[in-house]
Amino acid sequence: MAAAQGAGSSSAGPSGLPSSAPGHSSNSTVVAVWEWQDEFGRWRPYRGNVCSYIEQVFQASQQKSRRSGSGLVSSIPLGHADPALAPYVIDIPSLTQFRQDTGTMRAVCRHLFPGDSAAGQGILWEWQNDEGGWSPYEMSVCVFLEQARATNHQRVDLGPLGYNYEVDFVAQVQTNKTTRFRRSVQRRLDAPYPVTASLAPLHTGAACSCQQCWLNGGTGPITTRYRHSMINFPNSSATPQVSGRTASVSSSGIGFVPYNKPTLSAARSTPRLNAQSTWALPQAGGPSTGLSASNGVSAPNLPVKMSKPSKVTQALAAMPTEPEAVVRKYLEELKSAPADEDCIICMEKLCSPSGYSDACESSTIKPETVGRLKNCQHTFHMLCMLAMYANGNKDGSLQCPSCKTIYGEKTGTQPKGKMEVSTFPQSLPGHKDCGTIQIVYHISRGIQGPEHPNPGMPYTARGFPRYCYLPDNEKGRKVLELLRVAWKRRLIFTVGTSNTTGESNTVVWNEIHHKTEMDTNLSGHGYPDPNYLDNVLAELAAQGVTEDCLRQ
Repeated sequence: MAAAQGAGSSSAGPSGLPSSAPGHSSNSTVVAVWEWQDEFGRWRPYRGNVCSYIEQVFQASQQKSRRSGSGLVSSIPLGHADPALAPYVIDIPSLTQFRQDTGTMRAVCRHLFPGDSAAGQGILWEWQNDEGGWSPYEMSVCVFLEQARATNHQRVDLGPLGYNYEVDFVAQVQTNKTTRFRRSVQRRLDAPYPVTASLAPLHTGAACSCQQCWLNGGTGPITTRYRHSMINFPNSSATPQVSGRTASVSSSGIGFVPYNKPTLSAARSTPRLNAQSTWALPQAGGPSTGLSASNGVSAPNLPVKMSKPSKVTQALAAMPTEPEAVVRKYLEELKSAPADEDCIICMEKLCSPSGYSDACESSTIKPETVGRLKNCQHTFHMLCMLAMYANGNKDGSLQCPSCKTIYGEKTGTQPKGKMEVSTFPQSLPGHKDCGTIQIVYHISRGIQGPEHPNPGMPYTARGFPRYCYLPDNEKGRKVLELLRVAWKRRLIFTVGTSNTTGESNTVVWNEIHHKTEMDTNLSGHGYPDPNYLDNVLAELAAQGVTEDCLRQ
């Protein structure tokens, strides 16, 4: 959709806009936008309908907390809003998005905007990435651009918002002020973001080291989730805009979705939402496809398939892979359930039956059976753990939804291929004291196996061979050896849908980031990057690939 071509002043920054800057409108209506933080430190808004669901659950939890004095809801499963997001859960106390099948965590936040802003009207501004897809600006930038367009500015400078770009509404392009590289931009309509009655942020106390304080205030601890460079923190004027290229950066409304898995959103009940709310989640499909709830929200009722795992993953895991056997291997059944504790998978009380009793059947595990993971001691409905396991790769491993501890050896669904390694004396920027390790991944097109999203269908392999680079020093060689383990465990790639091109049934990256460029970090995929080796070690550890694997 084309942006309007205004006829006002030729160029302006924020000071040239009306006094009602974003977030300070006199309009009394306020909308809430929930955003997740990508690996480059920038916020990405969830789609309007997903935000509506998150906000409804959060507001219902706040109301319940005020009435009864109980705490806020601990987690929000996003599969209730969009079946494609079934692996994702937002943990409210820590303000993180957790992907249940990979253990990847990303920060989330809640921002408020005036109801007459771009967010309230469902207007998104996007830039075109290298693959021809469209990536959204963070919502504060969308609001700023829409306000500039409405006041007839022909172009605006995004520098004060942390971007080294100018946007020309007439030519519909974004220009890098340093390199003069141009990209197309577009303005499109999506679902409006939800009206909220709460004007207070999630965290209302004094500034501390919690994520809400330091992420919004720009202070506090630095975590390994900032992957590529110290210059990529929020509010940094040097924050680069990245393309899709070969690293897994989402241009949709969520972190990374390799393929649309069967939803885990068929829980028997969901948090009670306001049936009168204008922002009730729309019905997902016809009357026969949804689980109708009295609160006006429909959660898609897709059964969890208990199909047997592939012989390949059984051989890799070298452990029992019948779902019930795996659950019983790692959970100890309790004689009595804790009275006041919730199961964070189905959000029901542990003393009540599992919320997945209508969607997941077992001849050996009853809906009311509660188990405790043997190492970390976290407690869940055993049927919920069975449903979560059956919805993943079924490789004989489990990952605790609470603390992310991995039980067993986690394997993936990477297609057959070859990993080649070589070295050469040229140094990488930031690593002048050593040569370079080059990794080349070869994967060819083929037919999907039983562990893939569409068994029997062809898959494509675009962009191969793929070249990646590490410094040839002690830490770089350590990362290389762990990448060899990840390759053998089929964790580096998977078959799914490309978030940048939209192509389905294709080979895509799978949450272990690689440097695919040697000498420029404008894209975020090159060097110098003082944090990359530590960050990729953390990503490998999240997949269960640690130094212990090298000693086995």
